[in-house]
Amino acid sequence: MSHHHTHGHGHSHAATGNIALAFFVNLGFAVIELVGGLWTNSIAILSDAFHDFGDSLSLAVAWRLQKVSERKADADYSYGYKRFSLLGALFISTVLLVGSVFIIKECVERIVAPQEPNAEGMLGLAVFGVLVNGFAALRLKRGGSISERAVMLHMLEDVLGWIAVLIVSVVMLFVKVPVLDPLLSIGISCWVLYNVYRNLRATFRVLLQHTPADIDAAELEREIVALPGVQSIHDLHLWSLDGERNISTLHAVVEISTTCKDKIRIKTEIRRICARNGIEHATIELETPGEDCGLTHCSH
Repeated sequence: MSHHHTHGHGHSHAATGNIALAFFVNLGFAVIELVGGLWTNSIAILSDAFHDFGDSLSLAVAWRLQKVSERKADADYSYGYKRFSLLGALFISTVLLVGSVFIIKECVERIVAPQEPNAEGMLGLAVFGVLVNGFAALRLKRGGSISERAVMLHMLEDVLGWIAVLIVSVVMLFVKVPVLDPLLSIGISCWVLYNVYRNLRATFRVLLQHTPADIDAAELEREIVALPGVQSIHDLHLWSLDGERNISTLHAVVEISTTCKDKIRIKTEIRRICARNGIEHATIELETPGEDCGLTHCSH
């Protein structure tokens, strides 16, 4: 049996730093929003402040879990701690879900009973909000982990929210349409709910060991079986640790006359094929025709 390891510690540290940045930006801005929302009487700003405080909590949890995910494999977690970052993504997505539902409820109440916000104050806060949150979202956009994507979704939601506030405040400098404020907030919340659904689906697929979407299992099998000396393969399993690091196990049937040198060559070639197909860790077992592999459902 052969094991192949590669690690991406540099990326993990970058992910932790990006989530930490998002946390501090979020918490600091939530305080500004709370004061600004009360000053301008804007539901869009106040609702965002409320949900930013909740998100600061979730970002702190995600930051901690991302930090835990950097730990190396040990006796307790032989594959390492990578999946802890998924718990952070799950937590953030849940908070976003609850926050969006709350905002929609508040907006509906404002549509029924419109209130006049301070357009000039909204405009100043909106420009500041777009710049600060835009900077954090761009930093996170480079990240590839599900946890980073969940945090980036939150920051992007904030950017869109402030763009909406900017549009509303400019319009309301010329035309008094207070209903625009809650209507735009509902639109943004619906967009966020759709993306939360997509992120939760991706998270659960990893947790439930769904075959990675970027790997074609049939093509992988064809490439391996095409190798000289390989008769067939079975018990090919593919899954992902955290949405980025893919893992595979497989049994390859080789001819009885295969020498030790040929077996090493076959394993090396299979490993190379796996790596080319985006698999970082491959466990390969070689068997001869008719050999009992110890798995009751084997047929080869």
